[in-house]
Amino acid sequence: MGGVVDRTRGLARRVALGTATAAGALLVTARTTPWPSALLVRAVFDRGAARASAALERHVPSDLVEVVDEAYDIASPDGRLDVFRPPRDEALPTVVWVHGGAFVSGCKGDVANYLRVLAGRGLTTVGVDYSIAPGSRYPTPVRQVAAALAHLVDHADRLGVDPGRIVLAGDSAGAQIAAQVALLVSDPAYAEDLGIDVDVPAEALKGLVLFCGAYDFTLAQGSTRIGSWLVDTAVWSYLGSSRRHDERTTRQGSIPGHVSPSFPPSFVSAGNGDPLLPHTTALVEALGRHGVDHDTLLFDETHEPRLGHEFQFDLDSVDGRRALDRAVAFIERVAG
Repeated sequence: MGGVVDRTRGLARRVALGTATAAGALLVTARTTPWPSALLVRAVFDRGAARASAALERHVPSDLVEVVDEAYDIASPDGRLDVFRPPRDEALPTVVWVHGGAFVSGCKGDVANYLRVLAGRGLTTVGVDYSIAPGSRYPTPVRQVAAALAHLVDHADRLGVDPGRIVLAGDSAGAQIAAQVALLVSDPAYAEDLGIDVDVPAEALKGLVLFCGAYDFTLAQGSTRIGSWLVDTAVWSYLGSSRRHDERTTRQGSIPGHVSPSFPPSFVSAGNGDPLLPHTTALVEALGRHGVDHDTLLFDETHEPRLGHEFQFDLDSVDGRRALDRAVAFIERVAG
């Protein structure tokens, strides 16, 4: 009997040692690469995006013309876009939307239903896929969205795009990418610094629609321990370094510091409970300093219910519908 007990205790010790060793290895791995944390963030965000997309289905019009998985870059499996438009013959003002996902998750399918709703308002809408981090890092998504714009211009007639009336849009990480591409279009010196050309005339980019963006990497910080971990994961995955404030790419990719009077007219919105609200505030202040035409939808601190990150996708709420109406009104004003 004693031998059985000894063997059982020995097995338990080996199991405990193995578990501790595995945990230690995981901890070491998490400190040397962002992959484990990025995959966890991706799993959580993908589930949330799927729920939001499903809730939008009831708002989608039924009579749209769709082109799905159009290749804007045949060399990349991520170089795909979707186009949605009303059944009309004329080219329409075109909203090109860059999806969010903390740079480590998401796809154009996440925003497809929202873009279908927008298309029902008389617009051509485009959802752009790009390669996500950590597998692909800055500035790859910026370069890809620029390539998608060039493809849309080249195939404008077939896709129902008006190449002279383009509005760039995005949410969360996608808002940062969209704003950075707008800098490339509107500021030749900035484009030269990045080494990325955008084959779209500055006058063709009529405006920006930006929701809940992460515009300033120097502000990257979470308000909670979990928030800080998430932000650290996103920045490390996308910029390739766990250091935020002394990197050239950090400064280069921070939008407020590069805004100039040539920046396109912008609609900017975020919820009063969004942890990224300071990024929106910094961008709005920069737009004001440089006299850029802009419209904002922000909320008092006392507004109830408190509106969190990506509040605009909830079209079953009063504030979500208000955000949609305001964005459409802005698009109509700047793009006709």
